[in-house]
Amino acid sequence: MMGTTWRKRLHETTLFIAMSAIGIVFIAPLLFMFISSFKSDAAIFANLNRWSAYLPSAEWSMRNYTAVFEKSDLPSFLLNSTLIAALVVVGGVLVNSMLAFSIARMRWRGRNLLLALVVAMVIVPFEVIAIPLLSLVARLPWPAIEHGRLVLHTGWFNSLHVQVIPFLANAFCVFLFYQFFRDIPPELDEAAKMDGAGLWTVYARIIMPNSGPVIATAAIVLFISAWNQYLWPIMVIQGEAFRPVQPGIQQFFGRTNSWGQIMAYASVITLPVLAVFLAFQRQFVASVAGAGVKG
Repeated sequence: MMGTTWRKRLHETTLFIAMSAIGIVFIAPLLFMFISSFKSDAAIFANLNRWSAYLPSAEWSMRNYTAVFEKSDLPSFLLNSTLIAALVVVGGVLVNSMLAFSIARMRWRGRNLLLALVVAMVIVPFEVIAIPLLSLVARLPWPAIEHGRLVLHTGWFNSLHVQVIPFLANAFCVFLFYQFFRDIPPELDEAAKMDGAGLWTVYARIIMPNSGPVIATAAIVLFISAWNQYLWPIMVIQGEAFRPVQPGIQQFFGRTNSWGQIMAYASVITLPVLAVFLAFQRQFVASVAGAGVKG
């Protein structure tokens, strides 16, 4: 009995040490970025090869952050990225969950083929479809009001919707929802249908309220994907009015050679991602743990 307890404690201690080491590997670059954002370039490079690079210096200041807002239109970029990410998260959760609901909870011809296509799309990188998608959005109409009249403009360039609509459907999120919905007892659907509930009622009042963890996971995936978009905005956005934060950092690079200011810009645009993850961390862990137990 003593031997079993000792081995269990040794296993837990080893696992804790290993996980702590992995955590340090992931946290160290972020810590260096945040610490360096308050230092001058001279202070950053003075102790770059020592552990003191991760510690505050005597000349900490907010000068780098002040310079970021002076040399770039960062508030506008942050607003654009926030709107884009919020719309992608809300619309993406609805679109992907409804498709997953139809595959997991309904019976219709061709749903297995569609599921296979969804799984196949998970491994297709965005760069493969970027050019065809660009050609498509260049030809699509979009309504607008001009001089009190409704007109249709051809092309979606230089707009927010060109950065939102193409990314509402996410194959990975569809598969996440499908896996979760499939494990919800079908007896709930049958009981609701016996009470006169339709498919929409089953989806909105039974399936989705019981899917908090997977909704949080999908929200994190969609938010990070939308917030970190870099290639697509460069292709479809030419002006600054609708430019998000990631292409904005390229413009900022051209206006400064200070690494402290670059670290400050990177810190500002990283904080929203960390905030979203921390807000949904508990549900995210529950979703991953639940998937592991069910699998």
